[in-house]
Amino acid sequence: MNYSSSSMSISSNIRPKSEQEYMKGHPIKAWRGGGLHRVLCMQGGDDDGSYAKNSEAPASAITLSKPLLLTAIRTMKLFIQGEGEGDGDGDGDEEDSLSDRLSLRIADLGCATGYNTLATIDMVVEGLRERYIKECGVDPEFEAYFSDLPSNDFNSLFRSLSSNNTLSKNKPNRYYPAGVPGSFYTRLFPKGKLHVAVSLSALHWLSQIPDTVLDKKSPAWNKGKAWIDGAKKEVVEAYAKQSEEDLDNFLRCRKQEIVEGGVLFMLMGGRPAGSLHHPDNQLDDSDSRAKHPFTSSMDQAWEDLLNEGLIDEETRDGFNIPAYMRSPEEVKRGIERCGGFEIQRLEYQRIVEHSKEKQDEWIRDPVSYGRAKTNLVRATLRPIVEAHLGPYLSDQLFNRFQNRVSSDISLIHKTCFYGVIVVSAIRN
Repeated sequence: MNYSSSSMSISSNIRPKSEQEYMKGHPIKAWRGGGLHRVLCMQGGDDDGSYAKNSEAPASAITLSKPLLLTAIRTMKLFIQGEGEGDGDGDGDEEDSLSDRLSLRIADLGCATGYNTLATIDMVVEGLRERYIKECGVDPEFEAYFSDLPSNDFNSLFRSLSSNNTLSKNKPNRYYPAGVPGSFYTRLFPKGKLHVAVSLSALHWLSQIPDTVLDKKSPAWNKGKAWIDGAKKEVVEAYAKQSEEDLDNFLRCRKQEIVEGGVLFMLMGGRPAGSLHHPDNQLDDSDSRAKHPFTSSMDQAWEDLLNEGLIDEETRDGFNIPAYMRSPEEVKRGIERCGGFEIQRLEYQRIVEHSKEKQDEWIRDPVSYGRAKTNLVRATLRPIVEAHLGPYLSDQLFNRFQNRVSSDISLIHKTCFYGVIVVSAIRN
C-alpha cells in the first residue's frame, strides 16, 4: 500500500463544518495544566477499538505474574481477631459469628474495564477464601473496590460484573463491589482500610506531563516526538522526576491505607536494570523500539498531519504520551524512601507482543495487522488524543497510523517485547 497516494490526502479545507465549530469552541490542549486526570483513561465500551477488546498484552503480563500474586496471597497474614470485622449481629454459634464479622477488603487500583480486572479480583478472592476455609474454618465476606480515574468507563465495567459475581444459591455474591473514582496518586481510602491492594499495568502512566515539557521555550520541549524513548536529556530528566514524585505519592498513600500485614502487589511497565538502560532507553532492543506503538509509526502519523496542513508544529510537539518505564532500581529506591513495606519479590520480566501464529497470520495479511495495531493504540490513547485534537483530527491521526503500519512490511517480521516490573510487598 502506497501511503503517499493522493487518495489518502485530506485537506483542512474539507473538514466538516461541525468539526470546525468544535475546534473553535474547545481548546485543543484542554488536558494541560494538571487536567490530564480528566481525560486519561483506556477507551471504554466493547467495540473493536475498546480497551476491553484490545488488552491482550496486559492480560499476558497478568498471567505471567499470577504465580507471584498467588504466592503473596497464600503466605500473607490471616486476619481473624478484630482486624477487618464488620457489623455482624452476633447471632448463631461462634464460627457463624466470626464468619459474619470477618470482611476482607481488596482494591484494584487503575482497574480500567474488561476481563483483566474481574479475573484478578476473582483470583484474589478465591485464593483468600480457600485459605480461610482450610486454615480457619470460616468463609469470610469480601469487599472489592474497583478504582480508576473518573473518566474511566465504570458503566461497562459494572455491566460485566453483574453476570460474573454469583457464587452459589446460599452465597449469592462472591464479593460486594464498589467503584472508587479518583487518582491512585492521592488517598482513596481511610487509614488501615485495605487488606490487599493490587495495581496491574497502570503505574507506568504518570499523573501529568511535566510542565517544562509543555513549555515551548523550555529545553525540555519535546519537538518532533510523541514519547520519550530516544528523546533529549532534558525531556527524559523531566519525565524521570515526575515518575519519582508519582511513585512516592502512590506508596505514601498505600502505606496509610493498607493494614499491617496486608499485601501491596504492583505490576507496571518497566525497563531492565543496569547502566546500559538509561531512562532515554525506555525499550529493551531495537526491534521493540521500531515496533512499539508509541515510537516510530506514531511520530510518522503526527508528521503526516503536519505535512498535510491539518495541524501546526506546536500542536504536534505539544502532544506527549504520559508514560514512563521505570527500572527495578527506581522502584526499589521508591519503596525504601517510603518505608513501611517489606519487599517480598521484585523482578523484571519480558512478554512478547503476540504469538508466532498471529505473526504468521499478519504476514499474510498486512492490512489486518495495521488494523489490529491501530485498535490497540486507539484503546490506549484515543481519549487523550481526542482531548488534544478533537474527534475529527483524532480519527485522521489513527488513519495515518494504520496506513503507516500496514505499509511497512518489515515491522511485521520484527518481534516486540514489553518489559514489566512485578513487585510483591508486605505492609510492616
